[in-house]
Amino acid sequence: MCTGLHVVPSIPVIPGIQHVLQPNGTESPHPQEPNPQPAVFHSVSYQNRDQLTGRRVMILGTGETGMDLAYESAKAGAKEVVLCTRGGFLSFPKALNDFSLFGFKFASKRPVPIDSLITNLAETAYVHPWIEKSHLRWFVSDFVIKRVLWVLTGTTAGCNQWVGELDKERLGRAYVFLNKSHKAMPYINRPYRRRSWILDLFSHYSDPPEDSPPQTNFVVDLAPFPTSFLPSGRAVFPLLHRKDAVRMAQRDFRPDTVIYATGYTQDFSILDESYPTPSEADVRNVVRTGDEDVAFIGFVRPGVGAIPPIAEMQAMFWVSLLKGQVRDPLPPPHYYLLVKETARIKYGVDHSTYMSTLAKDIGAAPGLWELWWIYGTHVLLCYTFGAAFTTFYRLFGPFVSPIAPTVIKTELWETITRRGLLGNLIMGVIPMVFYLTVNAMAYILDSGLRRLGGYFF
Repeated sequence: MCTGLHVVPSIPVIPGIQHVLQPNGTESPHPQEPNPQPAVFHSVSYQNRDQLTGRRVMILGTGETGMDLAYESAKAGAKEVVLCTRGGFLSFPKALNDFSLFGFKFASKRPVPIDSLITNLAETAYVHPWIEKSHLRWFVSDFVIKRVLWVLTGTTAGCNQWVGELDKERLGRAYVFLNKSHKAMPYINRPYRRRSWILDLFSHYSDPPEDSPPQTNFVVDLAPFPTSFLPSGRAVFPLLHRKDAVRMAQRDFRPDTVIYATGYTQDFSILDESYPTPSEADVRNVVRTGDEDVAFIGFVRPGVGAIPPIAEMQAMFWVSLLKGQVRDPLPPPHYYLLVKETARIKYGVDHSTYMSTLAKDIGAAPGLWELWWIYGTHVLLCYTFGAAFTTFYRLFGPFVSPIAPTVIKTELWETITRRGLLGNLIMGVIPMVFYLTVNAMAYILDSGLRRLGGYFF
């Protein structure tokens, strides 16, 4: 089953939404239009900017689709745009952009994708079970990233993000999916940006370049999800202590276009009720115990990263499982993002941890000594400094590829060198030394306790 996560539009019920469809009893919010556009629709029905031009647009949802639509609305010449968020978001660009520190500019013609910044050694590969179970490396990276963001942009809510911040207990790599649609952020930030002039003296961060200059004073207003719509068509917002909620509390906003950017649900009506669904796939989120002939490929969502590489690893895991080549017993999964029981999405995973886990399960995770002995120093350096790329798991195990070393030495090596010497020092050497030390301490303590246990018992 490879039908994907985005199948059936998810449309929450909002009391009074019909008043947006027919304000003041009219049949269309724009009856004078020769071809009136629908007033309320799901993002799956969005086709072009004509659906937004000259309109008062409300967008429900601040995922990447919602952000894209906010940017589209600004560019289309919408009269007003209100972007509604349930609990905030974590904004990051797809790639690192130009910044300066103490007068030194760090710019690259080919920015580094943030998906490739996490290194392997001691954070994904060679991680002691105690450290893996505690998710210590996730929390440490959160701590460091927040401080770096504060120095570069003046805020820790996200990358140059001044509103829409998540609750403190949900802010970080362990809890959320990064929102990498960044072009709407300059419009969203305008009423809130309050960076200290002192920080401006020694650091500067540039938002991603746009395909055309932004409108000078246009603002995309952030707001909570509306609780209802009045018969007049006015949106009613809950009274919260959030900055955006305070700003919108007394505003009389009557949208004539509402777009649900509220995601999708999966549909498996083609299967008999006796078959499992992805929520029941308890074996690495691929199959259900006892139903190994039905596999679900691509039904997890990484916090950072993409689904297609994960799908490739899942396919290799499933084939290995059918052939009896998976380690038994499987250790407990420690790759899930940490979510509350009430969370809508519970199939979120940490990309690197999940990829590494599947690779270990099928015997495809290379050891450092054998990696160096067979493939040499260049491949070893790529593996230690690179992210959890699928190609690394085609060097050993049941799916060895003869072209994998070439791909690693060229394409993947180029991605690593794009970081530059300073980038590889900050994001590579320093984290590796720290995590190697932590894992070594855990290994020594674990070994000592085992020896004491054997001595006494």
